[in-house]
Amino acid sequence: MGRGRAKAKQTKVARELKYSTTGTDLDRLRAELAADSSRPLSAAEAEALAEDDAREENDDDEDEDQDAWPA
Repeated sequence: MGRGRAKAKQTKVARELKYSTTGTDLDRLRAELAADSSRPLSAAEAEALAEDDAREENDDDEDEDQDAWPA
C-alpha cells in the first residue's frame, strides 16, 4: 500500500521530464559522456555525490514515515 505514493511521485517526475520544454545542453551532455570515468573524483565532486545520496535516503525515509499507520 505504501508503494502507491512513491509510484505516483515517480510517474509525475517522469511525465515532467518527458514533456518539459527546457532545452538540453548538448555540449555539457557530450562532455559528461566523454569524461574519463577512471579519473578520481575531486573533493567537491565527491562531497556533492555524498550530499545527493544522503538527500535521496532522507526522501525515502520521509515516504516510509508518511505511509506508516498511526499509533
